[in-house]
Amino acid sequence: MNRQPKSHSLLQVYFWTLAFLKPYIWKLLLLILCGLIITGAQLVIPKLIQYFIDIVLNEQQSSAFMWLISFVVILVVFIITFSAIRNIIQRFLQEKASRDMQFSIYTHLRKLGFAYFEKHPVGESLALMNTEVASLQNLYRHLLPWMINNFIFSIISITLMVTISWRLSLILIPSLLLYYIFGPYLEKKASKYGKMMADDRIRFNQKVYESIASLNDVRANSAEVWDLSNVRSRHKQLNKMMIKTYWFAFWRGTNRRMSYFIGGVAIIIFGSHLSLTGQLSTGAFVAFLLYYFQTMHILTSVVTSITEQRVLMDQAEKLYEFMRIPAVVQEEKDTINIDKLQGYIELQDVSFNYPDSPEVLNQFRLSICAGEKVALVGASGNGKSTILKLIGRFYDPSKGSILLDGQPIQKLSFKDVRGNLGFVFQETYLFGASVRDNILFGKPDASEAEVVDAAKAAFAHDFITELPLGYDTLLGERGVKLSGGQKQRISIARMFIKNPPIILLDEATASLDTISEKEVQAALQKLMEGRTTVTVAHRLSTIKNYDNIVLIENGKVLESGSYEELVKRRGAFYHLSRGQKLEGA
Repeated sequence: MNRQPKSHSLLQVYFWTLAFLKPYIWKLLLLILCGLIITGAQLVIPKLIQYFIDIVLNEQQSSAFMWLISFVVILVVFIITFSAIRNIIQRFLQEKASRDMQFSIYTHLRKLGFAYFEKHPVGESLALMNTEVASLQNLYRHLLPWMINNFIFSIISITLMVTISWRLSLILIPSLLLYYIFGPYLEKKASKYGKMMADDRIRFNQKVYESIASLNDVRANSAEVWDLSNVRSRHKQLNKMMIKTYWFAFWRGTNRRMSYFIGGVAIIIFGSHLSLTGQLSTGAFVAFLLYYFQTMHILTSVVTSITEQRVLMDQAEKLYEFMRIPAVVQEEKDTINIDKLQGYIELQDVSFNYPDSPEVLNQFRLSICAGEKVALVGASGNGKSTILKLIGRFYDPSKGSILLDGQPIQKLSFKDVRGNLGFVFQETYLFGASVRDNILFGKPDASEAEVVDAAKAAFAHDFITELPLGYDTLLGERGVKLSGGQKQRISIARMFIKNPPIILLDEATASLDTISEKEVQAALQKLMEGRTTVTVAHRLSTIKNYDNIVLIENGKVLESGSYEELVKRRGAFYHLSRGQKLEGA
């Protein structure tokens, strides 16, 4: 993703990330409450030990001892019960908040449409949906509620320490200062290299997948050494990051332990003196020591939590910036409802250019009557496929207007526009589901009879019935079990079952062999009957019977007319068509 200059702070990103918890605020408060109850129970334990040493042992009170044991058992039950509740709520918040974020990203991704995907690889979008969102689950599940609970725990614990001995409590200050000399630096380094290690692990796994997927090509080209070298290079980089991560993680832990162990030694020395001189009871001294180690561990862990959240915000920033990318095509709020178009299309002085690219269409004009078959021909790069994208409103023209049945296309909803269009692309995307489900993609609520009729109309029924499970046969990823011609006929069956008034064909037979092309062309001819059809053509044989052939050059109409008319003129189309292929100049 192209990084834009920052117009926001990480605090804004942080609050945006937390906004996904807003619908579950009561669950979050309940999670914090459970944490406070558990924390309170844990804070009582040192006081109980103080009571046991100073009262029960010194005064040999067996009845008090029994009450003390009973109270400890109740505390343990409380801690276990509320820990279980907390774990359930943590899982709920993690899954719900991350789900909402994923859906939000997915919804925005769909709004961005063609303009985004033509500039960004699919892998980048998948990383946003999976890697980045997954890393933020830790914020919802653990870091935020844990930090809040431990911050409160630290305040209460320090207060109890002061009530036991304010003089011993002063040792806490140099202990924390000792930690803060190197702590934040080591925390930041450990988190930074931890993130880099995670990124390198993803790259290594991708390389392993690529290496396995390309095994046949690697062997055929005797490139095993080259491929293994690339895998080793990725693994070497991963290993390097692992060493750095664990190195700083070791020193992070060592610095933390050294800081509160040194403070602990000081407390033992000074506390022993106070205890021996009668200024502090033995039980109070033991309780203070327990509070100290708990508090120091938690306070230093809070710093770790803040650092980890700071690193997480670097990852969340990618999501935040992505969500702020404006859609190139915006749907108007007040649209005209049209259930079924007649099929009249008009492009009036349309000009268009892709971002950072020269103009593709220049005051392009074309009128298409309902039911008319129009072919767009010309050299590559002259805007033929762009016209189909504009009609489907995947882009808006920079100048001029497009009318469908006399209505400006911007006045129609996306649903009405695309619900009345049937696209057949050069490469058909088939889902890894059954044949039936792939045909139902055109009309999900269609009956079994409609599915079969659509397949028959597309000349696909015969080969479908020959498949192992007929219409229930799973096609595999991208329809890998079918040939190119069979895939296209499934795509055409989708159009029959959808029954749109306008068909847009973008070189639908370009990648097929001659036999497959004839089969698909027969299905297309049947599909085009009674429908407005706009075809980007590459072979002369497919458009001889079209009502209008439009030759495009430099983004304008150079010639137009029926096949016979254009040939008689012996103009540019005549010379272009002599090679029987309509994409070369």
